[in-house]
Amino acid sequence: MSINVNLLKEICEVAGAPGFESRVREIVLREVRPFSDEVSIDNMGNITAIKRGRDRKKVMVAAHMDEIGFIITHIDDNGFLRFHTLGGFDPKTLTAQRVMVHGRTDLIGVMGSKPIHLMSPEERNKVPQVTDYFIDLGLPKEEVMKQVRIGDPVTRQRELIEMGNCVNCKSIDNRVSVFILIETLKLLKDHPYDLYAVFTVQEEVGIRGANVAAHHIQPDFGFGLDTTIAFDVPGSQAHEQVTRLGKGTAIKIMDASTICDVRMVAFMKQTADKHQILWQPEILPAGGTDTAGVQRMGKTGSIAGAISIPTRHIHQVIEMADKSDIRGSIDLLTRCIHELDQYDWSH
Repeated sequence: MSINVNLLKEICEVAGAPGFESRVREIVLREVRPFSDEVSIDNMGNITAIKRGRDRKKVMVAAHMDEIGFIITHIDDNGFLRFHTLGGFDPKTLTAQRVMVHGRTDLIGVMGSKPIHLMSPEERNKVPQVTDYFIDLGLPKEEVMKQVRIGDPVTRQRELIEMGNCVNCKSIDNRVSVFILIETLKLLKDHPYDLYAVFTVQEEVGIRGANVAAHHIQPDFGFGLDTTIAFDVPGSQAHEQVTRLGKGTAIKIMDASTICDVRMVAFMKQTADKHQILWQPEILPAGGTDTAGVQRMGKTGSIAGAISIPTRHIHQVIEMADKSDIRGSIDLLTRCIHELDQYDWSH
């Protein structure tokens, strides 16, 4: 089966820095309401879409809506903007990028820095720092001040394109998982347990929304949905790759914040094999996902695992995922939710 690239494009391109997820939230609400029994928004801004099953056990699936971005900290005398990061950035990826400053209106800006022609030899050899960059709106200060305030969010500007069998855009992390969870909700019918599909906020700054949602829901079973590194590129060694594009959805074994329940890992592998869904194991040495909150923030914890979507060039504006891996992630999540009651969880 193919995927709905037009919907994925809309979800990836919309702005939603941590703490400022309202625009992506509106798209999610539009898509999930027709396929849910209950939809609610908590005080933090998490969306929970409930789809009732045959039994009252609870299954929580978390996909975060926020994307890495920036927040304005200073406007100088010439109208140039300084900023603080919201989420993790490799500073060298900021060079020559366009951004959107979300002030009273949306303003296009560019990331500027000192021209290489004017750098000393020492400066040329220095590793770039976030503080080396500023945002240029191409406007005088008086015009900037009419539109921009300290505390306004900034997101990166880049459209989704298709490249071969891949999609490429900013914010594949983690809008691809938002898309996967929406599509899974549309497919689910006659599943055993109540599904709590949670579209979380502020993951990129510390798994904040998932912690609150899991504490409220108290799930019995849990799944995280997020991207993972595909370092299958020139210069990588086999042991560094984590995952590879086009080699299937990834079943998480562990990352820096979670050791997935061995029963859930076994169940997910068994389910993938049963339905001939291509998969690969994932061990991510650094970085965490909402899975940590889903697993640990309920009073008794949950039997938790995660589906990870292999992604090249992660935390850049050229993030790339394979459509077959995305399709496989939808299929695996749907099958797992349908068959949770068919596994012996006692050992």
